[in-house]
Amino acid sequence: MSDAPRRVARVLIDSPLPQLDRLFDYVVPDLLREAAMPGVRVKVPLRTVGRTVEGYLVELGDETDGDRPLSELEEVVSPVEVLPDRLYAHARRVADRAAGSASDVLRLVIPKRMVRAEKAWAAAGPPEAPVVSADALAWARETAAAYPDLESAVAGGERVAVDAPPRPADDVPAWAELLAALAVLTLAQGRSAIVVVPDHRDEAHVLAVLARRVDDAAVVRDDARRSGPERYAGYLRLLAAVPCIVVGNRSSVYAPAHDVGAVLLWDDGDPLLAEPLSPGVHARDAALVRQELQACALVFAGLTRTTDVERLVALGWVRDIPARRRESPRVVLSATREGESRGTRVPSAAFAAAREALTHGPVLVQVARPGYAPVLVCADCRTPARCAQCAGPLRARRPGAVPECAWCGRAAPAWACSSCASQRLRMASSGSERTADELGRAFPNTRVIVSDGEHQVTHVDARPALVIATRGAEPFATGGYRAVILLDGDRMLMTEQLRIAEACLRWWSDAAALAAPGAPVHLVGVAGPAARALATWTQPAYARAELAERAPLHMPPTVRVAAVEGTAAAVAEAIAQLRADVPALTETSILGPVAREDSVRALVRFEYALGRAVAESLRASVVAAALRGRRRRGAPSGQRNTLRVRLDVPDLDL
Repeated sequence: MSDAPRRVARVLIDSPLPQLDRLFDYVVPDLLREAAMPGVRVKVPLRTVGRTVEGYLVELGDETDGDRPLSELEEVVSPVEVLPDRLYAHARRVADRAAGSASDVLRLVIPKRMVRAEKAWAAAGPPEAPVVSADALAWARETAAAYPDLESAVAGGERVAVDAPPRPADDVPAWAELLAALAVLTLAQGRSAIVVVPDHRDEAHVLAVLARRVDDAAVVRDDARRSGPERYAGYLRLLAAVPCIVVGNRSSVYAPAHDVGAVLLWDDGDPLLAEPLSPGVHARDAALVRQELQACALVFAGLTRTTDVERLVALGWVRDIPARRRESPRVVLSATREGESRGTRVPSAAFAAAREALTHGPVLVQVARPGYAPVLVCADCRTPARCAQCAGPLRARRPGAVPECAWCGRAAPAWACSSCASQRLRMASSGSERTADELGRAFPNTRVIVSDGEHQVTHVDARPALVIATRGAEPFATGGYRAVILLDGDRMLMTEQLRIAEACLRWWSDAAALAAPGAPVHLVGVAGPAARALATWTQPAYARAELAERAPLHMPPTVRVAAVEGTAAAVAEAIAQLRADVPALTETSILGPVAREDSVRALVRFEYALGRAVAESLRASVVAAALRGRRRRGAPSGQRNTLRVRLDVPDLDL
């Protein structure tokens, strides 16, 4: 018998089952010794399921004690090391913080293998190191110089928050030039930069600026809109030991680029940066973990300041760097004048501003909802009209059309009010299409452009036009809009959400920043702190005030919140175990459980210092519940998952 040590591979199984979220040991057979390297995809036998599964080889080691029975590696799927150490460490830390699985995080980052793309990449050889021209470097330094010490802070790996300039810059927003400039400065130091943006329109703005400043080979676009081969080829480029600039959506925060010097996160308040898939980690939190692990710079940039970032600024964890010269749009709080009807949707001052602006260029009108009449009510008693099948709200797509349900799509030709039996309906709101219809009649011979979920417009020219857009769908106008009118603000604020005022301020600020310098921005029919913050352009001060109000009530983000959902027995057992594991939790820390459609849910509020203990306890309960469900032979798969946990839910009403 040979005394030579045997090679042992530690493998992370690619599986959503929580009980498999650990490293499994396998013997590396002699035939696979050369190919079995850390980071490669492998296939291994899994006795519990009686079949071969895929995974990632994380670590290699030699073992002299050969008495331990171990299975052998089945196959090395590809020689490409798709899971570098830096990515695994990041995914593991993020998963542990969120009581989730590392494989769930990696599934968001590593694309499926594409053999042709892999062969083409291997044949092409390593990419050349990018070179930043003197002109591009001078432009980047001049752009960053608008913020004192920003360039040195990024070069020194600091965490900073900046308020972006609220204006257009030629054919892109000014914020896109700022982020691109910081990325170019990082690349000039021989390090990679990662730019994380909410959606494809923001991505297009940043890519347009970079296309004018650096070679295309230095920029890697990373988003789910690309084809499978394109995305895999881009991922392989990230693995090369050559710096680059990565531009992409929320999962790009994990991009394993070489020697990352800066992570630049745009508009962290946008809900598109919140990952809906397990473990549900926000890009902001993943970026904070990455900065801590890799000592790279982290920049939070936006037109508004979220309470989450402002909390970090107040703690001194993030440094606030204001601009040398404060810029702000010309915001007018527009209300109805004496003699005007209280229900007037566009007051005379805003109407006159739009009429004047249309002689020079386009005018933006922001509305709350798409469609023609998103809300219908009984014409007699004003009871909201509901679908008889699913109780969803009824809507009208055009004047005189049969109402239909916004949830199930069923038509309701014989609708009758449940309160007074009336069959008459009244339009209680105006969507983007109805607003376009009304304003089109008010401004004859004027182009009318609608931009919403069904009519996506990303850019309009400088010719006069009325642009009716829903919140978040506003097109960029060359040279900026000559006037901006923000309608339905009162309706937006009526939504029952903890952060609705913060969200409204972000929607209004994003639209106001599209105005040309000096152009009026009319916020119609809204008063209060959020409106004053917009008018004075003091969003960070508003975030500080919000934090001060939430702290005594123990509302996020002053505390972390975990949602525990599942069967009544599983939730009760998890909460009992949590109380035993974390005795610092008080009686008021647990909210619920309350019954939902087919489960119960409890919320756990806890201080940030208790985060690790709470996550470990809840994760152990999830694994225990999964093992119990697996032993229930014959139970449907949906009933086996008796417990679900999500940390850092943004609102208590989720």
